[in-house]
Amino acid sequence: MTHAAASGQTARPKIGCTSWAFHPFNPGTNPEEAIDIIGELGFEGIDLILLAPDDITGYWHDARLDELNRQLERNHLEVAQFVLFQPVVEGLSSVDADERARALDNFEAGCRIGAKLGAPLINIVAPWPREMSRPGGGYLPRFYDLPEAKPGDTFHIDIAPGFDWDTLWANFVEATRECLQRAKAHGLKFTIEHHTHCMIPDAPTFLLLWNEIRDPALGYNMDVGWTLSQREYPPVAIHKVKDHLMNFHMRDIDGLMRSFVHIGEGVMDFAHIAQTLQDIGYSGYLSIEQDKHPGDMKEVCARYLAMMKELLA
Repeated sequence: MTHAAASGQTARPKIGCTSWAFHPFNPGTNPEEAIDIIGELGFEGIDLILLAPDDITGYWHDARLDELNRQLERNHLEVAQFVLFQPVVEGLSSVDADERARALDNFEAGCRIGAKLGAPLINIVAPWPREMSRPGGGYLPRFYDLPEAKPGDTFHIDIAPGFDWDTLWANFVEATRECLQRAKAHGLKFTIEHHTHCMIPDAPTFLLLWNEIRDPALGYNMDVGWTLSQREYPPVAIHKVKDHLMNFHMRDIDGLMRSFVHIGEGVMDFAHIAQTLQDIGYSGYLSIEQDKHPGDMKEVCARYLAMMKELLA
């Protein structure tokens, strides 16, 4: 029995780092250098990510997983959660049954990989409706402002004819149930992260989903940057979903609350977040997910690690 358990205390949150702090999002990218860097910096855990469907067999095969497990052990790192990037599971929000089925198969392949890596959680960012698109294309969640708007410019998202939110929501609820069945079959819990314009954009919408499903294996991955960018104060959001919090992504944000600046260069109230998490007894991971700006990422991540150790002491 640990000292915390013997004294009736909850273990403190653990401090992690996402592998993509040190590698790009390109298909075929591997996390091996990132694992060594994150281990050398002294983090306790790491989020690993499946970037593209072709990588399922192209990189994350059994022999590779054995090698990665040995590398993780050498670096004293746990896998906090295994993440499936948007292109792997974007079909989960499709109204086309065949497309949803392919996304579910990809999801299950990710569960198999995550389980072999010892991850307790399989994670996705909630997909956005395929009927919504950004003018000119691109990652819709990143489209939320017009920083250089000219007179007459309007903020616009294309919405396809026949858009039916009720049908989209019902399909996504059912897809989430099917994901949960597959995750639990591999001994995993399933976390959903929120981004702008997605099926789950914020904590209240996650609660709507959870109340449709009511399964303790379904949890919330809160990203404090995306939370505050939508003007929801992270400590309040924590209280809203406290019974369902399973993982955290931590980042800083500028004073206009639209640019995810380096840790320590913005206005994120990390002290209040840490205190709130301790107040509710959260003991999962707090992992830095840092947008890459000019500068030394090792120094940024080391600064985050030192700050969180002090705040959680």
